[in-house]
Amino acid sequence: MNIKKYIGDKLVVKISTILICGVVFFLIYTVCYKMLSTGFNTRHMFAMLIVLNLVLLITVFTFFFSSIVLKNFSNFYVKIPLLFNKVFEVAHDGVFTTTKQLTPKFDQVNTKKDVMRSSVSNFSTDSLYQIFSEKDQVQHQNASNETIGILTYFASSLFEKNKLEEVLWDIVENCISKLKLEDCVIYMLDTQNKVLIQKAAFGHKNNGERKVISPIQISLGEGIVGRVAQSGIFEYVPDLTNDHRYIIDDDRRMSELSVPILIDDEVVGVLDSEHSQKDFFNKDHIFLFQLIARLTGKKLKQIHTKNESHITDDNVYFKELDFLMKEAKIYRDPNLGLDSMAKKLNISGNYLSQLVNKLSGHNFTDYINRYRIEDAKFKLRNPNFINYTIISIALESGFNSKSTFYSAFKKLTGISPKEYRKNS
Repeated sequence: MNIKKYIGDKLVVKISTILICGVVFFLIYTVCYKMLSTGFNTRHMFAMLIVLNLVLLITVFTFFFSSIVLKNFSNFYVKIPLLFNKVFEVAHDGVFTTTKQLTPKFDQVNTKKDVMRSSVSNFSTDSLYQIFSEKDQVQHQNASNETIGILTYFASSLFEKNKLEEVLWDIVENCISKLKLEDCVIYMLDTQNKVLIQKAAFGHKNNGERKVISPIQISLGEGIVGRVAQSGIFEYVPDLTNDHRYIIDDDRRMSELSVPILIDDEVVGVLDSEHSQKDFFNKDHIFLFQLIARLTGKKLKQIHTKNESHITDDNVYFKELDFLMKEAKIYRDPNLGLDSMAKKLNISGNYLSQLVNKLSGHNFTDYINRYRIEDAKFKLRNPNFINYTIISIALESGFNSKSTFYSAFKKLTGISPKEYRKNS
């Protein structure tokens, strides 16, 4: 017979404890009686009692440790590591940090806990605690394992997303699949025109592709979404029936949850969901939406910061390249190539190629040849070089052959070097 099945775990623990203590005390009593009957002196008996009491303490401690602490360790273990299956790379404010993988130590019978434990097994809580306030942390520690697991999945999924569109679509798709919602939309704020634009939507606003069907714009302060964007405070409307602010999009629904997305306390967007059922969204939905919105804001800031950093670096390297061209006139070196130039700048050839393409609009060869052609044009029309042959001017300008020079010159000017000299 399975006693636990009929009287429960707690009663079993109590009965077992009483039985164990009873047995131990009976043994102590028996030993003491035997010692007295065989003529043991008081000192011997006192020493034996100390030993037996230590045995009793160890026995009770071991029992409680194994039956209570280890019994509940799985739940304890899940709540400590918490979030993010994969770790975010370090952001500007140090929110997303790399951590060592945690290896599970105990087997668990419960399948649901097994899945959840594996999903959080390599994430550090430090990342989350830097995102949320003290109040949020307390609330988060009291969250259910299911809630923790869902947020873990969101964080993990965002790990390698490096573009705005990727982040937004990932969020709305996961809101539908993990929170079992009917619809989810992210609006991004156009600060110049003061309107909110649907950038990602899943549900009826989407046909399976990453494209919003009939996207709408909402003015700042208009409707529930507009009010949330204006105030920076989330709103949950359990019954939309008589709410005059409600704006019908693709279909009328009965309840709506709208949460602002912020970067440095400034609203940049709104995470919104509607449902056909009144009072559908519960405390877990509201709690998760707030965390997901903040997580989204942190990730968007990370992307923005990285992009700004790249732009700054690009400008520095390009200015240095431009200086070497205009002042040092290194284009006159006929052996100058992508790799040798990259080495001078202490960057990779691939990065230099992308840099020149992005900031000049030309590939590296055309970029260098433009400086060479301008140099050649100056000499072709300058009387001081009247006795120089065209090929000698080409060589001095950095070209290593007549054919390459003629081809590049005509490509940029539309005429041959000879015609240019004649017309000058």
